[in-house]
Amino acid sequence: MTIVLDDILPPGQAQALYQAALALPFEDGTKTAGRIAARVKQNSQAADGPETRAVLDLVQQALLAHSAVGALAYPKGFARMLVSRTEGGGQYGDHVDNALMGGARSDLSFTLFLTPPDAYQGGELVIADRVEDRAFKLNQGELVLYPSDTLHRVAPVTEGARIVVVGWITSRVRDPRQRDILFDLWQALEASQAVGDAEQTQLLAKSRSNLLRMWAE
Repeated sequence: MTIVLDDILPPGQAQALYQAALALPFEDGTKTAGRIAARVKQNSQAADGPETRAVLDLVQQALLAHSAVGALAYPKGFARMLVSRTEGGGQYGDHVDNALMGGARSDLSFTLFLTPPDAYQGGELVIADRVEDRAFKLNQGELVLYPSDTLHRVAPVTEGARIVVVGWITSRVRDPRQRDILFDLWQALEASQAVGDAEQTQLLAKSRSNLLRMWAE
């Protein structure tokens, strides 16, 4: 399941995070690419350091506090997170994310957009499936979450600079089909609570909890 979340960061915090990311030192992005992906990767990423870790910590806290992220991903941990900068015609060709990062399994990938969309040209995240390509160029502070086994690319950035935070989540629920079922139940539970149907809410909560008990690692 691919989903866009438009309320990860409030506008003020998103802008502050963008300004902080602009000031970070950047290095060659192929350092963290796999052997195949490195051939098609033309970007830079923030070097490790206290300033970079501060930006990534804020993003991680926002993700863990977001109810929909919890219901979609059931994060067990973050395999890796980084700040990426693409400019001057740079791009990231078709690739699939590494299955293991730092010894952790990557189940879901995300891109959090920090640069306002009118500040650069190109740079769409294009996610491919067997039917069509879907392009995402989101507003500042918005995020797209998608399965890590998905073929995807970043279109060339022809003007300006595209700065995003990208990351990979290890889920407590390994099977994506099971995560989809749990998310459907979470949405039904939210709707039931909204209309005040206590009996239906209790039944849905019971079913979701018992499935999670069966499936979670």
